[in-house]
Amino acid sequence: TPTQEHLYLRTPENISSGAHIFFVAADAGAAKDSFDIELTAGGDKKVAVIKVVREITGEGLKEAKALVDNAPSVLKEGVAAAEAEELKAKLEEAGASVTLK
Repeated sequence: TPTQEHLYLRTPENISSGAHIFFVAADAGAAKDSFDIELTAGGDKKVAVIKVVREITGEGLKEAKALVDNAPSVLKEGVAAAEAEELKAKLEEAGASVTLK
């Protein structure tokens, strides 16, 4: 399946005399508009990170602790870019390692 990060080149089968024409099927420079927030590590301040995870996910203490203990864990999916950056900063401030995918 093509993604925006890759260029796919295709050659039409009906071209004769050895000529090759290439078509670009996807735009490599397209910006992403939504992100998944992945907690990659809980860090040394686990209690602070669990509090932020609870705030972000709305989960209870037990569920938030499990997400932190079992990192890497996706905390939230399909988040707008501005909100994703804000939540990432909040988690990192608490001591977590975070990746936006």
